[in-house]
Amino acid sequence: MSNGTTQSQPAPLLDVNDLHVYFPVYGGLLQRKVADVKAVDGVSFHINKGETLGLVGESGCGKTTVGRAIINVLRHVSPDVYLSGSVNYSKDGSQTTNLLPLSKREMLPYRQAIQMIFQDPYSSLNQRLSVRQIVGEPIELHMKSLSKNEINDRVLYLLERVGLQPEYAGRYPHEFSGGQRQRIGIARALATNPDLIVCDEPVSALDVSVQAQVINLMEELRDEFNLSYVFIAHDLSVVYHISDRIAVMYLGDLVEIGTSDQVYFTPTHPYSRALISAVPEPNPNTEGRQRIVLQGDIPTPMNKPTGCGFRTRCPIAIPLCEKVKPELTLKKSGAMVACHVVE
Repeated sequence: MSNGTTQSQPAPLLDVNDLHVYFPVYGGLLQRKVADVKAVDGVSFHINKGETLGLVGESGCGKTTVGRAIINVLRHVSPDVYLSGSVNYSKDGSQTTNLLPLSKREMLPYRQAIQMIFQDPYSSLNQRLSVRQIVGEPIELHMKSLSKNEINDRVLYLLERVGLQPEYAGRYPHEFSGGQRQRIGIARALATNPDLIVCDEPVSALDVSVQAQVINLMEELRDEFNLSYVFIAHDLSVVYHISDRIAVMYLGDLVEIGTSDQVYFTPTHPYSRALISAVPEPNPNTEGRQRIVLQGDIPTPMNKPTGCGFRTRCPIAIPLCEKVKPELTLKKSGAMVACHVVE
């Protein structure tokens, strides 16, 4: 499914088209390749300037791999990974660049525009560097025209903007709580004035009371700095709160994408319905959604079912689902859904 734009429309900030990410598995005495882990198996979506796209799904569905493909670090982590498709970035809405083929050196100019906030605030910060060094390092790398005083002023401004005292700049990560460390990570991501930030479950490791504070902060920063987010999470209530659109993934495939209201209140795909039905109701005394419990085990991405990857657990699967992989098509709900059966 291609979601390119017409000639009369500006290109989106980011256009991911038919993305495949396979990790080889080796075994035997000679350590030969025996299988591929199909972490991402043909995903397409786009993000406009100033928009937040929520990417949801259960653990192992490929959400984080999509985020790492966007910032093009997969080959650095696993040199023999198989990548195909395109991740097209367009700063001004006209000229686009496919980031996937770029080398580490060629990616350097785009690192300033696309940043990432990591899931674990404890391991994502260098414990040997002070907060001033952590936040200042990307500024020194990408904004070489700034003097040391200007860099220091920007570090102090960013710390204050994310809710930390300027005097914290001389401290080290181990002196902070989890919520404070994540704020440092947010300040680091903002340091280079990016267009897009990939947020890989940025609040999942935090206490519930702190999660709301960080989410509200991220919303304020998005509006103030005109940012776009790819917000990866498994907590659907959090995703609904912050996202303009929601994309649902299952076993490396995108099964539904639509506005937050469309996906959260009127999900169309059988998997989306089951996922949304598991969201706890704020008031247990009210009549909530009917809980949908899926039967069977999740297939392994090393041996995906033919056709639709969800068919082995789907309550409405038909013989066609075994033979043909469904494409994302526009349904009456207004969402794009990959399913042969639903209208």
